[in-house]
Amino acid sequence: MSPRAVIIGPPGSGKSTVGPALAAKLGLAFRDSDEDIVARAGKPITDIFAEEGEPAFRALEEEAVAEALAEHDGVLSLGGGAPITSGTRERLAGHTVIFLNVGMAAGVQRAGLSAARPLLAGVNPRATYKALLDARLPVYRGVATIEIDTDHRTPDEVVKAAVTQLGRLTENSKERA
Repeated sequence: MSPRAVIIGPPGSGKSTVGPALAAKLGLAFRDSDEDIVARAGKPITDIFAEEGEPAFRALEEEAVAEALAEHDGVLSLGGGAPITSGTRERLAGHTVIFLNVGMAAGVQRAGLSAARPLLAGVNPRATYKALLDARLPVYRGVATIEIDTDHRTPDEVVKAAVTQLGRLTENSKERA
Protein backbone atom coordinates (compact mmCIF):
# COMPACT_ATOMS: atom_id res chain seq x y z
CA MET A 1 0.00 0.00 0.00
CA SER A 2 1.24 3.46 -0.83
CA PRO A 3 -0.29 6.94 -0.93
CA ARG A 4 -1.47 8.14 -4.34
CA ALA A 5 0.11 11.50 -3.51
CA VAL A 6 2.05 13.02 -0.63
CA ILE A 7 1.63 16.78 -0.15
CA ILE A 8 4.56 18.82 1.22
CA GLY A 9 5.33 22.52 1.56
CA PRO A 10 6.01 25.30 4.03
CA PRO A 11 3.41 26.79 6.37
CA GLY A 12 0.87 28.74 4.34
CA SER A 13 1.37 26.76 1.13
CA GLY A 14 -2.10 25.24 1.34
CA LYS A 15 -1.44 21.64 2.42
CA SER A 16 -4.39 21.54 4.83
CA THR A 17 -6.77 22.96 2.22
CA VAL A 18 -5.48 21.36 -0.97
CA GLY A 19 -4.87 17.90 0.52
CA PRO A 20 -8.50 17.14 1.43
CA ALA A 21 -9.79 18.79 -1.76
CA LEU A 22 -7.40 16.74 -3.91
CA ALA A 23 -8.40 13.55 -2.10
CA ALA A 24 -12.08 14.34 -2.67
CA LYS A 25 -11.47 15.09 -6.36
CA LEU A 26 -9.66 11.74 -6.76
CA GLY A 27 -12.25 9.85 -4.70
CA LEU A 28 -9.64 8.91 -2.10
CA ALA A 29 -9.23 9.18 1.66
CA PHE A 30 -7.21 12.04 3.16
CA ARG A 31 -4.73 11.76 6.02
CA ASP A 32 -2.66 14.45 7.77
CA SER A 33 0.50 13.38 9.58
CA ASP A 34 0.18 16.33 12.00
CA GLU A 35 -3.23 15.03 13.10
CA ASP A 36 -1.67 11.59 13.60
CA ILE A 37 1.02 13.13 15.84
CA VAL A 38 -1.56 15.00 17.94
CA ALA A 39 -3.62 11.81 18.34
CA ARG A 40 -0.56 9.75 19.26
CA ALA A 41 0.87 12.31 21.72
CA GLY A 42 -2.51 13.29 23.18
CA LYS A 43 -1.62 16.97 23.00
CA PRO A 44 -1.25 19.79 20.47
CA ILE A 45 1.96 20.21 18.49
CA THR A 46 2.65 23.54 20.20
CA ASP A 47 2.65 21.72 23.57
CA ILE A 48 5.03 19.03 22.26
CA PHE A 49 7.44 21.77 21.10
CA ALA A 50 7.14 23.70 24.37
CA GLU A 51 7.38 20.72 26.73
CA GLU A 52 9.65 18.31 24.88
CA GLY A 53 11.45 20.40 22.25
CA GLU A 54 11.80 20.18 18.50
CA PRO A 55 13.99 17.02 18.44
CA ALA A 56 11.32 15.05 20.33
CA PHE A 57 8.65 16.38 17.98
CA ARG A 58 10.70 15.46 14.89
CA ALA A 59 11.14 11.91 16.22
CA LEU A 60 7.37 11.57 16.70
CA GLU A 61 6.83 13.07 13.27
CA GLU A 62 9.23 10.66 11.58
CA GLU A 63 7.41 7.68 13.15
CA ALA A 64 3.99 9.05 12.15
CA VAL A 65 5.10 9.66 8.56
CA ALA A 66 6.64 6.17 8.26
CA GLU A 67 3.42 4.62 9.52
CA ALA A 68 1.21 6.71 7.22
CA LEU A 69 3.35 5.96 4.16
CA ALA A 70 3.02 2.24 4.90
CA GLU A 71 -0.71 2.22 5.72
CA HIS A 72 -2.42 4.92 3.66
CA ASP A 73 -3.35 4.67 -0.03
CA GLY A 74 -5.05 8.05 -0.49
CA VAL A 75 -3.67 11.59 -0.23
CA LEU A 76 -1.26 12.21 2.65
CA SER A 77 -0.31 15.69 3.85
CA LEU A 78 2.89 16.12 5.84
CA GLY A 79 3.81 18.86 8.28
CA GLY A 80 5.98 21.59 6.80
CA GLY A 81 9.16 20.37 8.47
CA ALA A 82 8.68 16.64 7.94
CA PRO A 83 11.06 16.42 4.94
CA ILE A 84 13.95 17.97 6.87
CA THR A 85 14.70 14.66 8.61
CA SER A 86 16.83 12.29 6.56
CA GLY A 87 14.71 9.26 7.48
CA THR A 88 11.59 10.90 6.11
CA ARG A 89 13.40 12.01 2.95
CA GLU A 90 14.56 8.42 2.40
CA ARG A 91 11.04 7.09 2.93
CA LEU A 92 9.60 9.58 0.42
CA ALA A 93 11.81 8.18 -2.37
CA GLY A 94 9.63 6.32 -4.85
CA HIS A 95 6.45 8.11 -3.77
CA THR A 96 4.61 10.76 -5.77
CA VAL A 97 5.38 13.91 -3.79
CA ILE A 98 3.62 17.18 -4.60
CA PHE A 99 5.48 20.26 -3.38
CA LEU A 100 3.15 23.23 -2.89
CA ASN A 101 5.50 26.15 -3.34
CA VAL A 102 4.62 29.53 -1.87
CA GLY A 103 6.56 32.79 -1.89
CA MET A 104 7.31 34.72 1.26
CA ALA A 105 4.59 37.37 0.93
CA ALA A 106 1.78 34.90 0.27
CA GLY A 107 3.12 32.42 2.83
CA VAL A 108 3.33 35.01 5.59
CA GLN A 109 -0.17 36.28 4.80
CA ARG A 110 -1.67 32.78 4.77
CA ALA A 111 0.23 31.39 7.76
CA GLY A 112 -0.77 34.40 9.81
CA LEU A 113 2.38 34.05 11.90
CA SER A 114 0.27 32.73 14.76
CA ALA A 115 1.42 31.15 17.98
CA ALA A 116 -0.10 27.89 16.68
CA ARG A 117 3.00 27.62 14.48
CA PRO A 118 5.84 27.13 16.95
CA LEU A 119 8.66 27.69 14.48
CA LEU A 120 7.25 31.08 13.46
CA ALA A 121 6.87 32.44 16.99
CA GLY A 122 9.43 34.96 18.11
CA VAL A 123 10.72 38.48 17.79
CA ASN A 124 10.77 38.74 13.97
CA PRO A 125 8.43 36.15 12.46
CA ARG A 126 8.89 37.47 8.89
CA ALA A 127 12.66 36.97 9.09
CA THR A 128 12.06 33.55 10.66
CA TYR A 129 9.70 32.62 7.82
CA LYS A 130 12.23 33.78 5.20
CA ALA A 131 14.99 31.75 6.84
CA LEU A 132 12.68 28.73 6.98
CA LEU A 133 11.86 29.07 3.26
CA ASP A 134 15.51 29.54 2.33
CA ALA A 135 16.58 26.46 4.28
CA ARG A 136 13.75 24.17 3.22
CA LEU A 137 13.31 25.04 -0.46
CA PRO A 138 16.18 22.77 -1.64
CA VAL A 139 14.88 19.97 0.61
CA TYR A 140 11.34 20.24 -0.77
CA ARG A 141 12.62 20.31 -4.35
CA GLY A 142 14.92 17.37 -3.63
CA VAL A 143 12.04 15.04 -2.72
CA ALA A 144 9.32 16.46 -4.99
CA THR A 145 7.99 14.69 -8.05
CA ILE A 146 5.67 17.61 -8.85
CA GLU A 147 6.01 21.30 -7.93
CA ILE A 148 3.03 23.64 -8.02
CA ASP A 149 3.31 27.37 -7.40
CA THR A 150 0.39 28.39 -5.18
CA ASP A 151 0.99 32.14 -4.89
CA HIS A 152 -1.57 33.35 -7.41
CA ARG A 153 -3.85 30.32 -7.52
CA THR A 154 -7.03 29.49 -5.65
CA PRO A 155 -7.14 26.13 -3.86
CA ASP A 156 -9.37 24.81 -6.68
CA GLU A 157 -6.78 25.89 -9.26
CA VAL A 158 -4.03 24.16 -7.28
CA VAL A 159 -6.11 20.97 -7.11
CA LYS A 160 -6.74 21.14 -10.87
CA ALA A 161 -3.00 21.58 -11.51
CA ALA A 162 -2.23 18.62 -9.22
CA VAL A 163 -4.75 16.37 -10.98
CA THR A 164 -3.29 17.36 -14.37
CA GLN A 165 0.28 16.66 -13.21
CA LEU A 166 -0.71 13.34 -11.62
CA GLY A 167 -2.34 12.36 -14.92
CA ARG A 168 0.85 13.19 -16.81
CA LEU A 169 2.92 11.08 -14.42
CA THR A 170 0.55 8.15 -14.87
CA GLU A 171 0.67 8.50 -18.68
CA ASN A 172 4.48 8.70 -18.66
CA SER A 173 4.82 5.63 -16.46
CA LYS A 174 2.46 3.65 -18.77
CA GLU A 175 4.50 4.70 -21.82
CA ARG A 176 7.70 3.43 -20.20
CA ALA A 177 6.17 0.10 -19.21
